[in-house]
Amino acid sequence: MIFRPLESFEALQGLQRALESARISDWFEDRTSSRGAFPRVNVFRKGDDLVLVTEIPGADKSKIDIQVKNRQVRIRGYKVVERQAESSVHRRERNEGEFDRVITLPAEIDAEGVTAHYCDGVLLLSMPRAATDRARSVTVS
Repeated sequence: MIFRPLESFEALQGLQRALESARISDWFEDRTSSRGAFPRVNVFRKGDDLVLVTEIPGADKSKIDIQVKNRQVRIRGYKVVERQAESSVHRRERNEGEFDRVITLPAEIDAEGVTAHYCDGVLLLSMPRAATDRARSVTVS
């Protein structure tokens, strides 16, 4: 039997990916962040609205699934890191595979008004705040 470290490393990574994908989704839980760490996100407030920015280089934009519900955004997809078939791996820090991230936002979102732009591996979501979640001025009579 010949021991091949690269094959063992790839098998271990496959096991790790399988364990990650087998975890229960936190789509309906009330959390400020997901259990998963990828893709990492930044969320900004722009006036009353929110903007989410995440980097997912290697993802096919037609296969990125974005769902918005109440105060949560779910981003799912698959990321590929390409390399030449004949090459050997010296260092591998860029992950590939499925990702599934749920982010709880500080305000309820108008799902119909959400727009998504993906360019050069950066995904930007513009999310208008729901009218029911906005402050309303009341006139005293």
